[in-house]
Amino acid sequence: MALLAGARPSAAVCPPLKFMSYYQRHIFFCLNERKNGEAACAQHAAQAAFDHCKKLVKVAGLTGPGAVRVNKAGCLDRCAGGPVAVVYPEAVWYTYVDQQDIEEIVQVHLKGGQVVDRLVLPADVGR
Repeated sequence: MALLAGARPSAAVCPPLKFMSYYQRHIFFCLNERKNGEAACAQHAAQAAFDHCKKLVKVAGLTGPGAVRVNKAGCLDRCAGGPVAVVYPEAVWYTYVDQQDIEEIVQVHLKGGQVVDRLVLPADVGR
């Protein structure tokens, strides 16, 4: 079955996975930097946010198999909302402004499993 350009696969095309993920949650921080002056997450202290999240996850004992993984990412193509991070498997996109926002994401979502609604990046924000 072919998909139209831009179409999303349905459950019939992409059936649920039948295995457990190595990590319960995975957060990716865009750390992309652009030399041409275009908007990029690196302009908004994304590296510091990544480092802070990694530290908080470790201190909370949330690291390792079956827990949380904090990863760097290149451009996630949501530059207009930057800085951005995305948490899987829920596919929740966040924007943040300071360390307190990162602390809330760690405590509420990564540890508690609940979405931090006030930090969710609107679906229509792209590049």
